[in-house]
Amino acid sequence: MPSGTATHCPYCALQCAMTLSPAAVPGAGFPGADVPTSENAPAATPLLEVAGREFPTNRGGLCRKGWTSAALLGHAGRVTEPLLKGSDGVHRPVSWDQALMLVTAAVKDSWARHGHDSVGVFGSGGLTNEKAYQLGKFARLALRTSRIDYNGRFCMSSAAAAGNRAFGVDRGLPFPVEDLDSASVILLLGSNVAETMPPFVQHLQGARDAAGLIVVDPRRSATAAFTGNGGGIHLQPLPGTDLALILGISHVVLHEGLADTAFLEERTNGHKSVLRSLSAFWPERVQSITGVPATLIRETARRLARAARLAKDEGHGGCYILSGRGVEQHVDGTDTATAAINLSLLLGLPGSARSGYGTLTGQGNGQGGREHGQKADQLPGYRKITDPAARAHMAKVWGVDESLIPGAGLPAVEFLKSLGQPDGVRCLFVHGANVAVSAPDAGAVIAGLRSLDFLVVCDFFMSETAAEADLVLPVAQWAEEEGTMTNLEGRVIRRRRALTPPPGVRTELWLMSRLAELLDAPSTFSDDPRTVFEELRLASAGGLADYSGIDYDMLDAGGAAYWPYPVGSTGTPRLFADGFAHADGRAAMVAVIPSRRAQRSFASAAEPDSLALATGRLLEHYQSGAQTRRVAELSASQPEARLQLHPETAARRGIVDGGLVTVTNERGEVQVRAEVNTAIRPDTVFLPFHFPGAGSANRLTEAATDPISGMPEFKTSRVWVKAVTAEPALAAAAVSSHRKEES
Repeated sequence: MPSGTATHCPYCALQCAMTLSPAAVPGAGFPGADVPTSENAPAATPLLEVAGREFPTNRGGLCRKGWTSAALLGHAGRVTEPLLKGSDGVHRPVSWDQALMLVTAAVKDSWARHGHDSVGVFGSGGLTNEKAYQLGKFARLALRTSRIDYNGRFCMSSAAAAGNRAFGVDRGLPFPVEDLDSASVILLLGSNVAETMPPFVQHLQGARDAAGLIVVDPRRSATAAFTGNGGGIHLQPLPGTDLALILGISHVVLHEGLADTAFLEERTNGHKSVLRSLSAFWPERVQSITGVPATLIRETARRLARAARLAKDEGHGGCYILSGRGVEQHVDGTDTATAAINLSLLLGLPGSARSGYGTLTGQGNGQGGREHGQKADQLPGYRKITDPAARAHMAKVWGVDESLIPGAGLPAVEFLKSLGQPDGVRCLFVHGANVAVSAPDAGAVIAGLRSLDFLVVCDFFMSETAAEADLVLPVAQWAEEEGTMTNLEGRVIRRRRALTPPPGVRTELWLMSRLAELLDAPSTFSDDPRTVFEELRLASAGGLADYSGIDYDMLDAGGAAYWPYPVGSTGTPRLFADGFAHADGRAAMVAVIPSRRAQRSFASAAEPDSLALATGRLLEHYQSGAQTRRVAELSASQPEARLQLHPETAARRGIVDGGLVTVTNERGEVQVRAEVNTAIRPDTVFLPFHFPGAGSANRLTEAATDPISGMPEFKTSRVWVKAVTAEPALAAAAVSSHRKEES
C-alpha cells in the first residue's frame, strides 16, 4: 500500500482515486501559470505529489488534469486573505473580522431596503456534500431567502428532469461503471468522454472490441474516432436534431418488431401513446432532418436490439444507452433525454441484469450537489420544497418552525437575469462557480454582476467572477478539506485533507457558521464536516437520496456506499431490478416530438451564411478554466480558444488554419484563431467554453431555457464567421491586447 493520503481527484464526476504524498523535492514539479501564460508567470511551490490509486472507476489511471491537480495547491496566485475592492477598482487585503462585518451589514441592508429575497446564493456541483447541504440550509435559514440555485443547472438539469419523470428518481448511472465492461453494444449520446473523463474510456473497450460502440456527435471527436477501424458506428447529426435521431432509431425498433413487448406491458405506463407518436419518424424522414443516413439509423436500432436480446436470453454481452451534455444542453434537452429513456425502455434495458440506461454526470460532485438542497426547488434527500411532508421533516431536523423555510426560488438562468433588478437579487454570494465565463449570454451576466449592490465571491483564485466582486473570501482547496463526494455512479466517497490551508484561508463551513451566528440564524451551523454529515444523514432519511445508513467510519473502512442507503440496508449498487421509484413501481413513458425551434435551419435561404455553433470542452481544461488555465503544462498545450471549422466552410470565407476570425451574433462577438479540419460538419463550428474575454464562447450562447429543467441552450447558437483582414502586425497586436485584458 502506498503511503500518503488516500483521496479523489478534484475535477470530474468519475472521481478517480489518487494518493497524495509530500513532494520529494520542495520546489520541484509543475510550475504555476498566470492567465494566460507569460514568461513572467508566477511559480508554484509544489507541496504534494500525485499517484493514481486503484479504484473501480479509474483502475489506477488519471488524465493529465488529475496528474497535475496538485500544482495549484502552492500556486503563487492563490488568494490567501480577504480582499475588498476599493473605489478605484483595486482589491486590497482586509481582516477576517472586517470582512465578516461587511458581509453582515450588506445582508441586513439589503433585507431592509429590498426584502429577504434580494439576497441570493449561487452554488456549485463541485462543493462537497457537506458544503452543498449546509449552503442550502444557510440560504434558507440564515439569509432567509428562496433565491438559491447552482451551476449544475447548466450541466445535469435536463437529464435529472427526464430521469425523475420516467423513473421517479435521478441517479446518473443506476449501476456501477464496471458493469459496462461486459457490454457488447454501447450507444453514447453526445458525450466526448475520451477528452472529458479519459479513464472512463477503458470501460468502453469491450463494446469497441465487439464492434458495438455507437457514438452520436456532430464532430468526429476523440471518442467518435474510437469507433474507427471496425470499432462501431459514428452518427454525425446536425446540431439540435438529436431528438429526431433518437425517435428515428426508436421507430425502427418498433416497426421491425424489435421491442421488448413483455417488458413494456409489465413494467411501463404510457407506452401506447409513445408507440403512436413514433409513426412520423421513419428513417428516410429523419435522414432529411438530421443528415444521418437512413441505413445507419436502421443498423443502430438492429445492433441495440440484438445485444439487448442476447443479454437477456443467453446471458452474455449487454446493451447500454448513455447520454451526455451534447444532447441535453438544449431548450428541448429534457425531451431529448426522455426520448433516450423511452428507447431504452422499448428495448427492456433499465433494471435488467446485463443492460441499462444512464447519464454521465459532469462535475466532481454533480450527483451529490443536486441532491441535498442547493437547487432552487429542493430540500435535502432529493425532496421537493413544495411537498408539505418534506417541509415538515426538514423543520423537525433543523429544529425550526416550518414557516421559516422559504418556498421555491428561481432556476439559474432566471436567477442570473434578476441580478441588480428592482425586484431581483441585489446582494449575491457565489460559492465555487465562475458565472462570468460559464453562464450563457455571459456579457449580460457580467453586466448583472456589476449592477449588484454587493457581491461576495468565495474562491481560491481571482477568477473572472471574483474580479467583479466587492469582497473576495479565500477558501480551502480540495486537498485542504475533509468531506464526502458522490460520484457518477451514486457512490459516496471520502475526500481527505492532506494539507493544512494557508493561515489566512478558511473553510466554507466555517464561513457559513460564523455568518449564521452574526445574522442570528435559527438552528445550528457547524464548521466540522463529520458533524454536518451526521445532520445530512438525518435530513436525507426517507428521501429518494437516502444517506442515513452511511457514515465516515464505513467510508474510511473502504465500504462501497451506493445510495439509497437507508439505515439497516447494504445500499443499492443497482437500481430498478424490482421496480421503479414511482408509487406503482412502473416507469413512465412520455411521448415527445421535436419543438419548432429544434427544427429551425441554421443555414436558411434568408441567412445562407449562418452556421450552427456548438460549445464544449477540451482534454486539457475543466469547466470555466479558472483552475486549469493556471497550470502551466495544461495552459501551454491549449493556451487559447480556437474555432474548429470544416475546410469547405473555411475556404468559402477565405479563412486559413491558424488565422484570426471573428464569430458574431446578436449577443456578442469573439475573436479567436481558426482550426481547420474535417472532423466537423460543414454547417457547424465548435468553440471550447473555458476561456474569458474576447475568446469567451458564452458571449454567443443564448439564455433561452428548457421549460421543464431550466437548462440553457448551449449547443446550437446561430453565428456568422469571418476572417480578420487586419495586417499580421495589427492582428498580433490585437491578440496581445486581448491577453493583457484577460490577465
